[in-house]
Amino acid sequence: MSRTAVIVDPQRDIHQYVADAERLGLHIRHVFLTHFHADFIAGHLELRDCCNAAIHLGSQAKAEYAFIPMSDGDTLEFPGMRLQALHTPGHTIESISILVFDLAKDKTKPYAVLTGDTLFIGDVGRPDLRASLGWTANELGGHLYDSLHTKLLPLHDDVLVYPAHGAGSLCGKKLSSDTVSSLGDQRRFNYALKPMSKEEFVCLVTADQPDAPPYFTYDAILNTRERATLDKALEEGLKPVELDEVLRLGDKGAQILDVRDAAEYAKGHLAGSINIGLGGQYATWAGTVLDRAKPIVIIAEPGREQEAALRLGRIGFDHIMGYLRNGMESLAERPDLVWPTERSSVLIAAEELEARDPPFLLDVRAPGEWGMKHIAGSINVPLNHLQERINEVPRNRRVAVHCAGGYRSSIAASILHQHGITNLIEIAGGLAAWDAAGLPVVSEAAHSI
Repeated sequence: MSRTAVIVDPQRDIHQYVADAERLGLHIRHVFLTHFHADFIAGHLELRDCCNAAIHLGSQAKAEYAFIPMSDGDTLEFPGMRLQALHTPGHTIESISILVFDLAKDKTKPYAVLTGDTLFIGDVGRPDLRASLGWTANELGGHLYDSLHTKLLPLHDDVLVYPAHGAGSLCGKKLSSDTVSSLGDQRRFNYALKPMSKEEFVCLVTADQPDAPPYFTYDAILNTRERATLDKALEEGLKPVELDEVLRLGDKGAQILDVRDAAEYAKGHLAGSINIGLGGQYATWAGTVLDRAKPIVIIAEPGREQEAALRLGRIGFDHIMGYLRNGMESLAERPDLVWPTERSSVLIAAEELEARDPPFLLDVRAPGEWGMKHIAGSINVPLNHLQERINEVPRNRRVAVHCAGGYRSSIAASILHQHGITNLIEIAGGLAAWDAAGLPVVSEAAHSI
């Protein structure tokens, strides 16, 4: 055995890989990026600096740091195993997949293929994320069709497929929660691999893609650059800050990020703070609604500050100035700085909505969710567009805001507060609670704006 470990598409916090390698008596010598990821910052520089690992990228990649370019067919061989690069552009132009050969079983037929974001379980990589970098979705969609049909689909049915992402990623639209499949099963069940022309394929994979968060391009570019490692960023950003300093930073434009659960935030929070709870899709929504150009100060339950900063670091949001010492306890003597958010049960909200002068009912779910089912009279302004469309929310009416379960509506309520819209209620439990109470809904999209 060579005792060599190879890490593919690592996340930025690499301690789990280092710990596993030490436990197994391995040395991490190589790290591959199948492409420049848009939805997270990869840990290639961390592994290079920590383990002296060589970085491998597709031959079409351009980066500020030194790397070994892997052209189509290039191999890396170890006792009992061979890795072979396949150039599979489509999701990005530099994308590669990696064939894994178990030489003890078969020297000519691959055992598995690591497909990055080219082929997912149940889907393929979206080709529309590089528009700002000079590639159209149609161009990359055509490349993706060729990569699938000339590089991956010719492989044997029993080759195992290991993609870089599963359900929850916005790099595709129908990702399975499974982490591995066979190519044969994908050939049979993956909608994007059904027989069709290239033109039909491009139309299919470019249609109905979810909005890409604004940090995606930022992360893709940052993955090409030499930058500070995560440990260095956390060392600089994870420091306690006194309340007076937090207030001063806020006055100078810093973003005050409260990461507590929505119910706790509603009970009382620092005026002007924004709530993005650790219990939901925290990094995705932080990357969507926070400004990358402005520093961040964290308010968390004591002991959860590092988690909050670490998860921001995974998307490259390293501009953290610190966290409020002792969290909300530090505001015990300053009730003048604490705001509540009025929350209402669905039954009380329903009564208020039936009144002669009802609130403006704001639904911040995605358009597809709203179209499937919504409360009559609601207006759909998706959370990811709320800041740019804030003028569509009236200031001369009471506002009732909701989402599916309460996570996004708390973010929305904090944004509305920041813009001076304070005569509002948050409908606790969202549409799920509304449904559970047997209250009526409609499914036509007559009120979308």
